[in-house]
Amino acid sequence: MDKKRIVVALGRNAFGTLFPDQKKAVANAAAAIADLVEDKYQIAITFSNGPQVGMIHTAMTEFSRLSPEHTVAPMSICGALSQGYIGYDLQNAIRTELLNRGIFKPVSTIITQVRVDPFDEAFSEPTKALGRYMNEEEARAETAKGNYVIKEENGYRRIVAAPKPIDIYEIDAIRALLDADQLVIAGGGGGIPVLQQGTRLKGASAVIEKDLTAARMADMVDAEGLLFLTGTEKAAIHYRQPGETFLDHLSAAKARAYMEENQFESGSMLPKIEAAVEFVSSRPGRMAVITALSKARDGMAGKTGTLITAE
Repeated sequence: MDKKRIVVALGRNAFGTLFPDQKKAVANAAAAIADLVEDKYQIAITFSNGPQVGMIHTAMTEFSRLSPEHTVAPMSICGALSQGYIGYDLQNAIRTELLNRGIFKPVSTIITQVRVDPFDEAFSEPTKALGRYMNEEEARAETAKGNYVIKEENGYRRIVAAPKPIDIYEIDAIRALLDADQLVIAGGGGGIPVLQQGTRLKGASAVIEKDLTAARMADMVDAEGLLFLTGTEKAAIHYRQPGETFLDHLSAAKARAYMEENQFESGSMLPKIEAAVEFVSSRPGRMAVITALSKARDGMAGKTGTLITAE
């Protein structure tokens, strides 16, 4: 196989929270992916699901309130639901775009489980807010269940842990599809976080940073490149401040230095830089690119975006 294998991580700007918005947004994502297919890349895709999993969790919680005989859906189920419905929209949009360009290539979505460490310190320090805003009484009830809650300007919200990904259970299926030169969508939302208990996988009350899962997947399928498609054309230091400087190239060492200076926003650019450094440092010759969705082709061609390499 002479095609270069890459993993593409789609940011939240590639989707919409509301169903009609998402249908329109994934068409743009599909066009970017089709450009890369035309450029002879072999592609696995992962995606952000923060707003969507929050929406599902809110809806299922409200349903259980209206119908008490139905229990609240655990986070693992909400994650699986979001993987399915986002993957459904995305794979159909990509299939349509490819066929409109005269390209036949099967596109599949894999419901993906990702192993996390039950002793990951993230479980004692949850950081990811999700779901609806609650009043004080509802927040107390949530805390009584053993869940974590944070107070924000508009009320209280539940927060969950964001442990690091260790292993991807469906990696053999992902690799097999790539080896067959098919396009695969996997690890959506960072994957469904699970704890291994003997032969059983138990869903964890957590979310995984999708950029870190993208790096893990890229390493496990032996990809040459990792492409982060986000809302900005390049990463920057002093972002939206005096002295703002957009970055064309970063070595792993320079990226680490900037991270120590807190130059990248947590929950936004920081996980992309962390994931890029992890990926390019794991084997010689690898590259990662951060750029805007509309610049995917130019980013991989070296015409724009921030390029991260080992040296």
